[in-house]
Parts: sequence; structure tokens; C-alpha cells
Amino acid sequence: MPRLSTLGGVIFGLGLALAAGPAAAENSLFSAEIGALCRASIAQAERENRIPRQLLAGISLAESGRWHVAEKESFAWPWTVTSGKKSRYFESRDAAIGEVKHLLSHGVRNIDVGCMQVNLYYHAAAFASLEEAFDPAANVAYAANFLVRLHAETRSWTRSVARYHSSTPALGSAYFVRVSKLWQRERHRVAAERRREIRAAYEVRKAARQAKRRARLETVQPASS
Repeated sequence: MPRLSTLGGVIFGLGLALAAGPAAAENSLFSAEIGALCRASIAQAERENRIPRQLLAGISLAESGRWHVAEKESFAWPWTVTSGKKSRYFESRDAAIGEVKHLLSHGVRNIDVGCMQVNLYYHAAAFASLEEAFDPAANVAYAANFLVRLHAETRSWTRSVARYHSSTPALGSAYFVRVSKLWQRERHRVAAERRREIRAAYEVRKAARQAKRRARLETVQPASS
């Protein structure tokens, strides 16, 4: 695999995390709540950095996406560790940190971590500690800042996403195609979620109005004969 010159080979081989995700997600300990940690940090980072909504989310799914069987959707997984062609999903931050320490003790330096798969070799100054590297907010914030810097250079979100993965045009273009599909999927998911929220709020208001009408009717006294 050629050396990647942007986010340190955020993932070695397009779609490795997604390919490994479905099998890994069948683990009974998979928690959608943990998966939502990346999602919350990403939404905040997109707002704060004026990144197109769900674009960073699409990147995260290309990097550390893990399929949740029960929820029937993918989540970026905060405790993901990738080295070489091997991506592993852990059930806790401590377990993920343990894996990184194990790899480092065996001389492995090219390691991608967290929601956005930030490379610890090419971005050695990104985090003060492994604990911070695996903190979803810190991991996402660094990746968002990196993407924004790329956008300042390229003036194009398409080229920025491509370079997030690789400065090699062919690799970057293929990566953008994958991210673009995930981006659109996330936009549809969020739009559907918003429609459900609006519908639920409408039903609550409707029930409240009906309850008030019933209460008024119950207070009406029958006329005297």
C-alpha cells in the first residue's frame, strides 16, 4: 500500500472499515449508544466549522463505520484501531488503548485510531495522549480542523475530501465516490429522522388539544329544566 500523504493513510485500503463492520457488529456487546458518540461530536463539529451537513459524517462512516444489525444502520465506531490491512473494533476505550500499546510495543507505528481514524504516526502532535486520541470529541475536532485546512487550500469540498484520504488523484477520487454515497445516505437518514420528530411533535400537540377539549366538555353543566 502506498504511503498516504494527508491524514496519514486514514485507512489502508478503501472501505476496509465498512467491510469489517457487519461481521464485527454481530457481537452482542455492540451498543448503539456508543456508536452515537461519534455522531454527536460530528454534528457539532460540522456546525462549528461550517462544514456541509453530514459530509464529515460520511467520511467517518468510510473510516470507522460499523453496521448495527438491530438498528439497521452504520455508526462510526470510536474504539476502532487500524494497522496495515487490519481494522479492529473494541467495546471500550481502554481495550482500544491496550491494542495500540500492544502494537507500539511490537514496533508498529502506522496506526489509525478513533471515529475519524487519525493516524498517530503522521499526526503525532494531534493529541496529548492516547486517552485524548480516543475521545470522540477530540478525535472528531482534529479531523474537522484538518478538513477545513484542506478546504482553505483547495477551495473545494470534493478535493478536500479526496485529499483527506490521499494526495494521489486516483486514490482520492475513488475515496470521494465512496464518501459521496455515504454522505447522501446520511442526509436521507437525518431528513427522515427530522420528519419523524416533526410528526411526533404534531401528535403530542394534537393529543394535548384533544385532552383540553374533553376537559372543557366535562365542565359543562346540563341546563336546568
